[in-house]
Amino acid sequence: MIVDVAAAVIERPDGSFLLAQRPPGKVYAGWWEFPGGKVEAGEPADRALARELREELGIEVQTAYPWISRVHVYEHATVRLNFFRVTRWRGEPQARENQRLAWQRLDKPIAEPMLPANAPVLASLALPLEYAITDARTIGAAEQLSLVEARMKDGLRLVQVRDKGNWERARLIYVVTRMAREYGARVLVNGGPAIDGIHLSTEQLMKMRRRPEAGLVAASCHTVDELGHAMLIGLDFVVLGPVKPTRSHPGATVLGWDGFQRIAEGASIPVYAIGGLRPADLDEARRVGAHGLAMIEGAWNRAKR
Repeated sequence: MIVDVAAAVIERPDGSFLLAQRPPGKVYAGWWEFPGGKVEAGEPADRALARELREELGIEVQTAYPWISRVHVYEHATVRLNFFRVTRWRGEPQARENQRLAWQRLDKPIAEPMLPANAPVLASLALPLEYAITDARTIGAAEQLSLVEARMKDGLRLVQVRDKGNWERARLIYVVTRMAREYGARVLVNGGPAIDGIHLSTEQLMKMRRRPEAGLVAASCHTVDELGHAMLIGLDFVVLGPVKPTRSHPGATVLGWDGFQRIAEGASIPVYAIGGLRPADLDEARRVGAHGLAMIEGAWNRAKR
């Protein structure tokens, strides 16, 4: 039997998030975890989250986005943690169950020991909300590099160099990587070589039987089976789409937000929405379970404004 738990990544605008230490008398007393608690029979996970945070911390949830789910087998139970990213709430968190609370940052040492089911979530939490994908064939190499630098200056932290058929691809990879080192961003190359990681095509993904050793590893997915395989071999994240009609794949089957949600729901790894999207789509994407947005044209139009 699987015990469902609603877990909250409560995030401040400065990037810090809240951890709670399990109090004496509970299983794994002294271990740190994301706040939350058991989902009761017939109770929607989002309502369980709101109830648990009201009881444990005395806060009222205002905005909570469904995120990833992780299953972990403990000695006492098999637990499925349904994580939500809570970005708005009313009240100041208080320790109502004699637990210790601590605001944490990913760039600082994290409280230890962390519960085994919670610790892997930190790597997913480190991924930014935007994954920008180059399109030098359309934009032109010089203009593309100018836009990459402008966006990195503005805070862009994850870029995929796509452009497989561009004769200047080697130069693009080299210059984008140098920019990334300057601004603290990470670069994935579509199909390789691995810089900070590699982005796999759907065809490459489905041929693999184990995760490549290449830093961050991502892939493009369109179906439940493809996402399932990406989770099975332990990829770091995927992009799923197209959500809307797109010029880069004019004949592709469009998922829409409902289709995206059906496929992505319950995923154990972050899923970026892709396909004809703009920055204004971020809130809608997160409401249906997306980690964030993967964008081609939408990423660079932002820099042109």
